[in-house]
Amino acid sequence: MKRLDLTGSTTVITGAANGMGAHIARLLAARGTHLALLDHDRAALDTVAAELDGTRLTTHVVDLRDDDAVFAAADAVAASHPRINALITCAGSSMLGSLDQLTMEEMRWLTDVNLWGTVSITKAMLPALRAAPAAHITHFASVYALAAPAGRIPYAMSKFAVRGFSEALRHELEGTTVSVGAVYPAGVRTGIILHGRYAAALDPAIAARAAEAQAAMYHTDPADAAALIIRARPSDAPRARWWAVRHASSTPSSASHRVPTGASCVGR
Repeated sequence: MKRLDLTGSTTVITGAANGMGAHIARLLAARGTHLALLDHDRAALDTVAAELDGTRLTTHVVDLRDDDAVFAAADAVAASHPRINALITCAGSSMLGSLDQLTMEEMRWLTDVNLWGTVSITKAMLPALRAAPAAHITHFASVYALAAPAGRIPYAMSKFAVRGFSEALRHELEGTTVSVGAVYPAGVRTGIILHGRYAAALDPAIAARAAEAQAAMYHTDPADAAALIIRARPSDAPRARWWAVRHASSTPSSASHRVPTGASCVGR
């Protein structure tokens, strides 16, 4: 496979209006990468785009749960960007609650966002990625795709599925110009737990306190995590590589987790 060079080419980022997606967009813009930024939050997406004034970019407001809208957005991206060689799926949400407290509808909602949104945009963008001399897909999983805690069943379930999707797709695309990987961040201060949902059966005050307590245990700066991901190279994929981020913990001195990225990288 040819070396992946993002300079002057386009990277598509979902969940680009906030958190890791926005940080990755900033870092890639500084390197001369063209961007197609997708998010459901128009106002926040416009704010990020304004911050990146001078970068060649397009913004696309889309609900990743809507397959027709996703494929229409992919067509719009391809029409505006003739050379697309990276897709980074940062979009996702969170859900607090036990199995007894959560409804099937609530769990399906999160799965639609975290799993099926990832599958849909990947399938929609794959023809454009195949057309590039070299391309890479990076899926955001989570440390909860490696270990599942209590109270996070739908989140862990969706992220384990993203991991399986990424691994299977990587094998399907072996021998092509497109490589695939997933990253497994842990304890990154993105605000996902504070802005996520919780079971309607939970008392809102209790749910808020639980979310705040968990958020306080996240110690990794999202800009630092984004920089680690950007510095990785797809050519490193055959080797086992690790990047360390502090796991959610109530004590700053707790050990950091070593999180495997495998083929998960964006290029430099």
